[in-house]
Amino acid sequence: MVFPPVRRLGPDDLPACVALALDRGWLPEEHKWALLLRAAEGYGVDAPDGGLAGAVVLARYGTTLASVGMMLVAARFGRRGLGRALLAHLLNVAGDATVFLTATTYGRPLYEKLGFRTVGRSATFTGRFHQKARRPATRPAVREDLPAVIDIDTAAFGADRGPFLRELPEFTTQLRVLETEGRITGYAGAWPNGNITVIGPVIALDAAGARLLISDLAATVAGPLRLDLDPDRDELPAWARAHGLRHAAETAFMVHGTWPPPGRRDQIYAPITVALS
Repeated sequence: MVFPPVRRLGPDDLPACVALALDRGWLPEEHKWALLLRAAEGYGVDAPDGGLAGAVVLARYGTTLASVGMMLVAARFGRRGLGRALLAHLLNVAGDATVFLTATTYGRPLYEKLGFRTVGRSATFTGRFHQKARRPATRPAVREDLPAVIDIDTAAFGADRGPFLRELPEFTTQLRVLETEGRITGYAGAWPNGNITVIGPVIALDAAGARLLISDLAATVAGPLRLDLDPDRDELPAWARAHGLRHAAETAFMVHGTWPPPGRRDQIYAPITVALS
């Protein structure tokens, strides 16, 4: 079968992206898709019988880093080279940027064939967060905090994520900052994804600060939540288990290009979403 060329996706393609996700048994995740179609670059291939045959998202962070997420091919078009074509297109448009992603066991062989290598892991923890009542150690963020949030994020991430961070006040249901001696030293957000609340991003100078941010966000979540953590840094996974969360899934963190980037990546405790790792 000959497919149409890869095209850019935009906000008007949200229903088709949701339908594609449901076709593969994923959650609809409208809220997340809407963010990605606004702030990142969606690419897709139209299906001859209507809708999307496949889709993927490229998020750029300046000119040096980019991430791949939401890689999907409709079940009826599987094993026809469409996923490989979409990913090859993304690598081409990414140019010289280092590209990274999180991969399931199913998707990993394709990424390896295209030159990605595994450099780490990401573990998903879910459940109801249990803790004793306590006074908040952080405060809600305000618009005036964004420049400081972007500065500490850029220092940790090694590239400018400003276009995504400026979306956080509307994308998140909560955005909190941690202050140390009058200056912002960490921040974290919580956002809805179906019937679960995702906590991310989480950026802090150390694990103690990350725990304060997560605890204050979790204190107002009545239902289950999700945290995506590095299982090889046990200061947070062990703490998450102790507070009622379970290790639900694991993916490989894979890179195409030079790694690691500049920045203090040890200060990144959770991504905005694994689609933007």
